[in-house]
Amino acid sequence: MNPASIPVDLRNPGQVFACLGLTEMTEVLSGPCMMRFNYSSNETECRFELDASEDCIEKAVRFLARCKVVAIAPPRTPGNEPLSAARWQVETVTVVGQFFPGAPPDSPATLPVHLSFGGVHIPVEHWLDDPRRTGRDNVKFWAGAGGYPGAALARDSVSLLSPFDDAALSRIALDPFAFSAPMDSSFRFDWRRDYIPLDAGFSPNDQPSISMVGFPLVELLAAVGLQNARPSRLDPRNKLAYRYNVSNAWLPPCLARAVLGSGVTGFPVRAFRMNLGWPGKENQARCITNAEEE
Repeated sequence: MNPASIPVDLRNPGQVFACLGLTEMTEVLSGPCMMRFNYSSNETECRFELDASEDCIEKAVRFLARCKVVAIAPPRTPGNEPLSAARWQVETVTVVGQFFPGAPPDSPATLPVHLSFGGVHIPVEHWLDDPRRTGRDNVKFWAGAGGYPGAALARDSVSLLSPFDDAALSRIALDPFAFSAPMDSSFRFDWRRDYIPLDAGFSPNDQPSISMVGFPLVELLAAVGLQNARPSRLDPRNKLAYRYNVSNAWLPPCLARAVLGSGVTGFPVRAFRMNLGWPGKENQARCITNAEEE
């Protein structure tokens, strides 16, 4: 066994979700795989290992750098205008004669997307989940209602990778969660970019000379990772506290998904509490403030 391996900080929830994203993409791009968080003792900085038939991490990074982001819209209903992300220069395809992955949204802000390249389509649609209908939290931290849509956030992250050639992408794949670039907005999965103005003492949005640096691969891969796995909200009435779990056992994707949110028994598991805050108005956007091991 000679698995691919990259650094991961277990106290960075976005990086943990991104590891699930790498696993999801590997299963699609390379076939069956196994994954684990290779920690010992109580360390929180460790290696994420992914065992597949080929260099799966580099292949996933190249896919994201070359893919096209396409918004998926539900069929038009009589009397309503079709939903589209074209205003934000994102191609929109309307579903015809096939299943739309959720209740039709009220605005283009939450249209699901496909990351498409070489005939392969990776869906990103977790934010469509309505807990009242599916029982699953949609883990949507960005606001976007009637504003900048998820499709544009995904497209912006992809555009930060697309200028790199294959040699540069190979280097990035050695430590993909360290790849950074100025980002005006994001899915808010990586706390290294986010802030709460009251805690910071000022708002960078009011300072034109300041550019916030984000981590586009963490954002994209975390969005993919939440397609089939979710952290658990500790209290349905509290939107600011979640729990996620990791294991150092070798697991196939189906069990890795279950461990993240439920801490399935039978495997060694470590649990982390993810705390969030309101960077603006309450009940709008949220950002991760810290994570601590339970």
